[in-house]
Amino acid sequence: MTATLEEQFESTIAGHDRIEPRDWMPEGYRKTLIRQVAQHAHSEIIGMQPEGNWITRAPSLRRKAILLAKVQDEAGHGLYLYSACETLGASRRELYDKLINGQQKYSSIFNYPTLSYADVGTIGWLVDGAAICNQVPLCRTSYGPYGRAMIRICKEESFHQRQGYELLMTMMRGTEEQQAMVQESVDRFWWPALMMFGPPDDQSPNTAQSMAWGIKRDTNDELRQKFVDMSVPQAAALGVTLPDPELRWNEERGHHDFGQPDWEEFMAVVKGNGPCNAQRIAHRRQADEDGAWVREASMQFAARNERRVETR
Repeated sequence: MTATLEEQFESTIAGHDRIEPRDWMPEGYRKTLIRQVAQHAHSEIIGMQPEGNWITRAPSLRRKAILLAKVQDEAGHGLYLYSACETLGASRRELYDKLINGQQKYSSIFNYPTLSYADVGTIGWLVDGAAICNQVPLCRTSYGPYGRAMIRICKEESFHQRQGYELLMTMMRGTEEQQAMVQESVDRFWWPALMMFGPPDDQSPNTAQSMAWGIKRDTNDELRQKFVDMSVPQAAALGVTLPDPELRWNEERGHHDFGQPDWEEFMAVVKGNGPCNAQRIAHRRQADEDGAWVREASMQFAARNERRVETR
């Protein structure tokens, strides 16, 4: 019986069809999905913090409204993805506990500080741009609930990327101080943005199996190359310089050559030793503790209503 189920699973994957929650799946496939989707959900939730840092200091009411809407979108993305994890048998509470206890990871990029208002634009352009490169292929991932959630998420991330680019373009048309602020921000975020795709393929322990199962459609290095090729002409249009002396067009390959990020720094950040790791988790832990009374009240209210229904 198990052999037949495995054959059906492999046939579905080979045919590029979708695995749905009630379908049989190998335990390794389920665990890999929970790890990846939970990490994605955690990244959306933690990712609210760097830009939320500038909501109260946005330079105009329009910019504040835009930033509020974006942060709200990120919260929604996290909820979509936690819901996808629940279809795999993982509880939202369990996943959240693993986040604040350091048992599950989130994207390394969100452990870098936002030091100037230009960072709001740079995150929109580079960080959300990298997210789009990473996530658009996930619309075709082999697990149905994850792929369907990604369709809406990618549409909203695309809007965020355009919003960030528009903000930077506006600043680059401004004063010399504003232009310098944008360049300084790009200098800080370029290399962490390249790290968002994960370690090189030959150092990634999960890529091969995720590709075989159709969870991922492109390798880390393929996605990183796509991001660089996309970003170079955009940087030229903005009038900013990408901080990579090795960056140049390779006519033979038909792609840009570029330098490698500091992978030792990447591993240090992933292990919890980045500039803002402790701050990010402490903020989420405090928010969880502050909201405990709301959860308790909601549970008691639901239980009271249930008792009323039973006594009618």
